[in-house]
Amino acid sequence: MKIGTCRRPLLEPCELEGFSYQLDPYIGCEHLCYYCYALNNATTDWSAEILVHEDFISRLEHEIANLKPQRIYMGWNSDPYQPVEAHRLETRHALEVLKGHGFSVCILTKSDLVARDIDLLKAMEGASAGISLAFQDESVRKLFESKAPPNEQRLAGLKQLKAAGISTYALICPVIPFITDVEALVKQLEPWADSIWVYPLEMKSENDRNWQNTKAILEQHFPHLTEDIKRIVFNPRGRS
Repeated sequence: MKIGTCRRPLLEPCELEGFSYQLDPYIGCEHLCYYCYALNNATTDWSAEILVHEDFISRLEHEIANLKPQRIYMGWNSDPYQPVEAHRLETRHALEVLKGHGFSVCILTKSDLVARDIDLLKAMEGASAGISLAFQDESVRKLFESKAPPNEQRLAGLKQLKAAGISTYALICPVIPFITDVEALVKQLEPWADSIWVYPLEMKSENDRNWQNTKAILEQHFPHLTEDIKRIVFNPRGRS
């Protein structure tokens, strides 16, 4: 894996209700989730070249200087706790800065590495952290998320967060028709997640990279389901 630097905006507008800004400490994501929407607009080799922001901490200090303390969302385009974070610590340093200015965060990750930063999350008022899951079967998960941590590790991280008194949540996403067992995942998550959100597999165009990736996996491993899944994904309300 190659690590480079870039000079891009840090705090960006967030589309999620309740958040004005989102922050991605990394550009690119080692987890290589083939269905990820971020692949469609990627200008780098998304999973093999990870970019970090030049002068990240000083620029973050500058960008939040004139903002009122608020919750920042982390995990929109790339995972803040992907493997590179274990030694780069960009996410942890960002949390330290945000905490120091009275800000808080909502984090989404696929990694139990988030538990490393429990000390900072506990010190932030209203902080929350969650994990995302999409597959109950590990062999299927590996097809769609080849380099992401197994579910067992993610659940271990969620349990540690819950035990520490941090607000937790889980995201079951993407729900792939006939493949994702939502009920089974909910049963796994219920004891450890304060809330659970469920979102379907959404694709904007059949030409998008993430759909082409997903379709290739379906055609190879689930050929009997491919056309039905495609019909549901691109025509979810039965429109003709």
